[in-house]
Amino acid sequence: MRIQTVRGFRDILPEEARKWQAVEEIARKVLLTYGFKEVRSPILEKTELFIRSIGETTDIVEKEMYSFVDKGGDSLTLRPEATASIVRMYIQHSLYHRPAWSKLFTIGPMFRRERPQKGRYRQFWQINAEMFGFSHPIADAEIILALNTILEKLKISSYELHLNSLGCKTCRQTFKEALKDYLEKIQDMLCPDCQRRQKLNPLRVFDCKVEGCQKVLEKAPLITDYLCNECKKHFEELQFYLSLLDIKFILNPRLVRGLDYYTRTAFEVILPQIGAQSAVAGGGRYDNLVEELGGKSTPAIGFAIGLDRLLPYISNFNQKERPIFIALLGKESIKLGLLWAKYLRKKNIFTEIDYRLGSLKSQLNRANHLEAAWSLIIGEDEIKKGEAILRNMDTKEQINIPVYPEKGLNKLLEKIGR
Repeated sequence: MRIQTVRGFRDILPEEARKWQAVEEIARKVLLTYGFKEVRSPILEKTELFIRSIGETTDIVEKEMYSFVDKGGDSLTLRPEATASIVRMYIQHSLYHRPAWSKLFTIGPMFRRERPQKGRYRQFWQINAEMFGFSHPIADAEIILALNTILEKLKISSYELHLNSLGCKTCRQTFKEALKDYLEKIQDMLCPDCQRRQKLNPLRVFDCKVEGCQKVLEKAPLITDYLCNECKKHFEELQFYLSLLDIKFILNPRLVRGLDYYTRTAFEVILPQIGAQSAVAGGGRYDNLVEELGGKSTPAIGFAIGLDRLLPYISNFNQKERPIFIALLGKESIKLGLLWAKYLRKKNIFTEIDYRLGSLKSQLNRANHLEAAWSLIIGEDEIKKGEAILRNMDTKEQINIPVYPEKGLNKLLEKIGR
């Protein structure tokens, strides 16, 4: 019996991997221009980190984390999201003493035991960007602008930016009390999970995917009606800056995000054409999280882009680099072939050799299978004449160039347009 991938996990093969690399490189370039520094955190963390940050009553912690007790008795978890790990890193390495490292990003896999469906896997990849130490709504506008820039560079145009404010501890508490009162009146119409959430963490009822719950919550109180003056001012200023930057947004007072650490600004990027799983990116403020995890009081904001969800809707990365194929005929040609490959690769030119050293016909067939643009043919006759054959695999045109790379490289580069 053949061993298959675990349910909800998948292989990314070369054709698709090229697209991933292109998207990641665009995001990386954009974030670097905004002053972000790349970091990499472990995929395995102490379970306590996610319980304390994400929230004990969230779906992620209650139902979706891959957690286990190791041989040393420690409870460990495959990271279900990146922000908690970046905050832990920020505290552990005292990065508040390094102002140049106040903006960080990472690209990597996360793990949640969700029901696999289109664009949603149990191992999924994210691009995460985080900013520390800035409370002014300029920072919120700037990080949303960075996200917007990435999407524009990827030629994603038909998306919606949904925006909300979740308030601070003070005004959110007032809202929670109003929401509790409303939920008590309709608790018989809620699913068992929401009835339990109603008592422990009422905001989490908005995460429920049960249609009946979603319907009765349409008349629930709105957080934006309970914002204190400071939170209201912060939210209004953010909207002003986004409008100034010509970033269109939709106010969505029911947007709460699925993590407990969010404060004030919360946002999601929606692709309406996807259907049920329409959010491809999201983020918000988490001004209390650094302190709650043992660090100094530090305002912060970030976003995550779900690569698995976004990539199927990016169609402009089908071009692939075509190699130069080196066909080697006879033992003497091997040395020259290896030297040619070394010189070409130093010029960042994709180069292939057929290590089986078959007939010229079989090697050129191999070149066609690899979709080579050019073939460099080196055999004993070519070595005697001092000239290799450079063949255009599309037009079949052939020219002679010096067989030794020190002498022939410039002529080859000129011919192929490099």
